[in-house]
Amino acid sequence: MRTEYRHQRSMTSILLIANIACFFVFGFLEYNRVPVAAWLALSVDGLKHGLIYQLLTFQFMHANFMHLLGNMLVFFFFGRAMEHILGRNGLLKLYLASGTMGGLVQILFGILFPERFAGSVVGVSAGVFGLVAAFAMSRPNQPVLLFFILPMPAKYLLVLEGVITIYGIAVPAGNVAHAAHLGGMLAGMAYIHWLSKIEQLEWPQFLRRAPRVMITPPKKLWRSSPRQRKEDVLSDEFISDKVDPILEKISARGLHSLTEEERKILEAARRKMAQR
Repeated sequence: MRTEYRHQRSMTSILLIANIACFFVFGFLEYNRVPVAAWLALSVDGLKHGLIYQLLTFQFMHANFMHLLGNMLVFFFFGRAMEHILGRNGLLKLYLASGTMGGLVQILFGILFPERFAGSVVGVSAGVFGLVAAFAMSRPNQPVLLFFILPMPAKYLLVLEGVITIYGIAVPAGNVAHAAHLGGMLAGMAYIHWLSKIEQLEWPQFLRRAPRVMITPPKKLWRSSPRQRKEDVLSDEFISDKVDPILEKISARGLHSLTEEERKILEAARRKMAQR
């Protein structure tokens, strides 16, 4: 693979750095009495005054360090997983779409029930819930660790989060934006469902763990001819020339962007590696 692709920084890392940097920059400005929250946090009043950009900026703000730490831990694990599935651009779209949808749902509840959902909203929780929902939709039986301890299939984690979110909306307590979480979850589920319908999302065989193959040594132990070794090298070079552009495409656009012919080439490469 070419060096520029191999050393390309992941979108997960970029978003992590952006969130951490914004936390300290905004904190410094607030310390110096700059009303950052009034301008950038999402609120019904802000949208009424035309501050549409708040639907984006609130996703890079956090109330305190623990709020940031909790969100970034979950985002790190599920962000990496979804970037592997969707690619850099796909992860960014999913992240922003989930956060924006979460903000819109929170604002809708704030308009309908102002006495229960008043106040401004900050945090990437809606985007994180979208990542978790998208992962559970695409890998429903993949084991995940609840609180980094209890293993459970991803689909059950999604159900658990849904129950907690709906309960939080029905019985609001504290400053948790449960409506935003609900919007983020719905956006993540819709994104994967739409992707599977529009782009015929499939998970290729080569991603699955290859079974161990017992290779029996040949009865004839003489060395292969130079011509035969040359043919093997040419075959390897041909596979490499075909595979490298495909891997670059996966890195940029995700697995779902592959054509049927590209999937066959990767499957052939996987079988070849398994036989060595």
